[in-house]
Amino acid sequence: MNKIKISGINYYREDFTGEDMPAFFGTSDFHKQIYLFLKEWFSDEENVKLYTSGSTGKPKEIIVRKKHMLESASMTCKFFGLNESDKALLCLSVDYIAGKMMLVRAIYSGMDIYPVEPKGHPLKETSSSFDFAAMVPLQVYNSLQIEDERMKLSKIRNLIIGGGAINIELEKALRPFPNSVYSTYGMTETVSHIALRKINGEDASDYYTPLSGVSLKFSDNKTLIIDAPDITEDTIITNDIAEIRDDGTFRITGRIDNIINTGGIKVQAEEVEEILKPFIKGNYAITSIPHTKLGEAIVLLVDNTENQQQSDKIIKNSVPRYKQPMYIIKVKDIPLTGSGKIDRAAVKKIAILMTLTSPK
Repeated sequence: MNKIKISGINYYREDFTGEDMPAFFGTSDFHKQIYLFLKEWFSDEENVKLYTSGSTGKPKEIIVRKKHMLESASMTCKFFGLNESDKALLCLSVDYIAGKMMLVRAIYSGMDIYPVEPKGHPLKETSSSFDFAAMVPLQVYNSLQIEDERMKLSKIRNLIIGGGAINIELEKALRPFPNSVYSTYGMTETVSHIALRKINGEDASDYYTPLSGVSLKFSDNKTLIIDAPDITEDTIITNDIAEIRDDGTFRITGRIDNIINTGGIKVQAEEVEEILKPFIKGNYAITSIPHTKLGEAIVLLVDNTENQQQSDKIIKNSVPRYKQPMYIIKVKDIPLTGSGKIDRAAVKKIAILMTLTSPK
């Protein structure tokens, strides 16, 4: 594991331990990011510095062992049967764990990995067919809108989607695909995903299946605890509220830090978002603001005029009264983190600022 194959060319440890950077990595800022990570990876250090996604606040720095990243890569490569004859697409930022792990999987398996600038249309200028790729939901959605990109997407043998929620419309669009499409569950602390959920095919499911060596249980607060000794030295107590079935499969119903206490009733932000999924096009988010009488008031942020005009009727007919947003606010864009998740902290700030002048 002293080399990595990128765009058909083998690069060895020595290419990253010297002072000179190979010309290939100087072609863009993204390629330079890849080089800097590989330089860190092929160094004698046993650990790698990572940053969390920052979906609920400021990203925090954590340190993980390279051996744990290799174990995570092993779990994924064995599940999908990836090897040196395969091609992989890297279209995620290497600033985050998802992008870094694509490179580690290539190092572990010998796959040939093709870097593409991490933008909204990653397949626009690609010509190769890929055996493996990881994308965020927005990249998948954008690719589905253009026929050429849609065809390329359908030819990726194994596609994993992470970094944010996959709405009903997106799932429906992916169900007829002939390839294997999975939603992932994991976090920076678990060095990428520890569970997968099939989106299409006869074995499609609403529940995640833990990978080999991963066990789950509940904390006293009913949040998910992850025990995966091969990829982390400590058990991880998450903020995710979950439902675990007898067969070990599970689904996430929300986060304990996204509970809104409105008039003494606890409402899960993600639960309201789930109710609204079939009715609202584009991006939206549920958050809250301080309220004198209720303690907290529920707020819906939507990113287009059509959403705003229809939301009143949708909410009245579909959302239980105690879960209905008090404010509906149109914004140009729903803030997302670099890994494609809703930036909950930024959403709340916008809601607080805009409700100062927005009508109910």
